[in-house]
Amino acid sequence: MIQRRSLIKTGVAAALGGAGYSSFAQAQVTLKFHTFMAPQSNVWLTMHKAWMEKVEKDSGGRIKFEGYPAMQLGGTPVQLYDQARDGVADITWTLPGNTAGRFPRVEVFELPFMMSNAEATSKAYWEYVQTVAVDEFKEIVPLALQVHGPGVIHTVDKQIKTVADLKGLKMRAPTRQVNKLMGFLGATPVGMPLPAIPDALSKGTINGAVIPWEVVPSVKVHELTKFHAEFDPKGGALYTTTFVMGMNRNKYNSLPPELKRIIDDNSGINTSGWLGKTQSGNDPIGRKSASDRPGNTIFTIDIAEAQQFRRASRLVEVEWVEDMNKRGFNGYKLLEQARGLIEKHTNVAAAPAPKAPAAKAPAKKA
Repeated sequence: MIQRRSLIKTGVAAALGGAGYSSFAQAQVTLKFHTFMAPQSNVWLTMHKAWMEKVEKDSGGRIKFEGYPAMQLGGTPVQLYDQARDGVADITWTLPGNTAGRFPRVEVFELPFMMSNAEATSKAYWEYVQTVAVDEFKEIVPLALQVHGPGVIHTVDKQIKTVADLKGLKMRAPTRQVNKLMGFLGATPVGMPLPAIPDALSKGTINGAVIPWEVVPSVKVHELTKFHAEFDPKGGALYTTTFVMGMNRNKYNSLPPELKRIIDDNSGINTSGWLGKTQSGNDPIGRKSASDRPGNTIFTIDIAEAQQFRRASRLVEVEWVEDMNKRGFNGYKLLEQARGLIEKHTNVAAAPAPKAPAAKAPAKKA
């Protein structure tokens, strides 16, 4: 009987040939990628699609993606993290801050005037989570952690030049800390997901919004607001927002080792930095959409006035430290660790490349 089974196996192998068995072993895996970003957005086109295409290429076609922008798999932006956790989607890209207070330690990167640039701050964010907040995203496999470029103030009827100009305005903000920031600056904060901004501006539900330049065209903010206030880079960035690209843990664990390695090679600190750099690299495109529109005005808040914004928003940082202390963490230590990591990665990025050693003259023949 054993000999007969061996003959049958041998016959099957001969019939299929080596290629048949290789083809079976090299079966494709299809992953569903879900996010709230619009299909025409710079984030979807230059970040998400580019990342998926690279993974597909690196895997030799063994990993394929089904991309679902604009919440095409259903649900709301607030539910995206849980969709990755629960397997509704295999990979999602979203804001941890969509669920206020659920990921408190990473909020440190959203504190006022915290970031340097998006690439360095994204790398710092990844390293921070791996070292002092690894359980913050324990329900999923975090593939990349990043921030966007400096936040910009966009308003319908009033140019913002000073802190006082924000008083009484209803301003949309993306997360708990940025909502607090708007409140301490004198505005009435209104929290809402990005896709809700156009309707809220059109109906007058809000008087303005804070978002980075790159996302302006995808939500038509350059058409729905007339005034824009950015900060001189020397005065610091008003705020940024954290993002997480995460994978369903069971799906990741089900991958064969060689495909896990492909995902791992396209994850981590360098991918986080690349995402941040790419997103902020689209800021000039978004800025141009506003500057080219007749009747729109862009005002640059100088270094001196930025100090007034810093002073007015100082309590956001104080309250975050106190909140961490109440949760059993050392808030001040976490703040200093985040700042130190941002400085570290900013300095690495700014350091000049080492010079190549000078070529030695050929030895003379005797």
